[in-house]
Amino acid sequence: MNQFNPRSLLGALINAPMRPGRVVWMGIRPERRAVPLSVNEVRLEAGRGVLGDHYRNPEGPRQVTLIQSENLAAVASYLRKDHVDPSWVRRNIVTSGINLLALKGRRLRVGEAILEVTGECHPCSRMEENLGVGGYNAMRGIGGITARVLQSGLVRVEDSVEAVPDEPQASAASDT
Repeated sequence: MNQFNPRSLLGALINAPMRPGRVVWMGIRPERRAVPLSVNEVRLEAGRGVLGDHYRNPEGPRQVTLIQSENLAAVASYLRKDHVDPSWVRRNIVTSGINLLALKGRRLRVGEAILEVTGECHPCSRMEENLGVGGYNAMRGIGGITARVLQSGLVRVEDSVEAVPDEPQASAASDT
């Protein structure tokens, strides 16, 4: 999963255990440009995305979007707002207590589902509409992550979010 030798210090640190986080909010958008509907449970479908969300991307890298509640607090601070409602940033899942960006290129378990983190979720022009002047730049670098669904499953608010340990690499022929 990651490009570092797992036997190196950096590889070991990158693959070190992380404390689990939890799901604190979820939303689906039934149609394009619709305000996300807050839900307590979603079904993630392998290779497709969030059931009921208009943005289903078969085999694409952006099947689910996630952001940390800690990042929403930072965005609110940058914009001098008391809070940022999760629906304003248009992500599917809001987490708390886990650094999602540290999982880039790795797998994570969210509720019953297994996801593969595929990249960062960069802000779009809608952030300026939804958050006000400066919304786009407030989200830059902290807009969350995109993921592909590897294993289908239900996800509920309060479910655990945790890194899935990398599978051991097969030993090289020279190790035998």
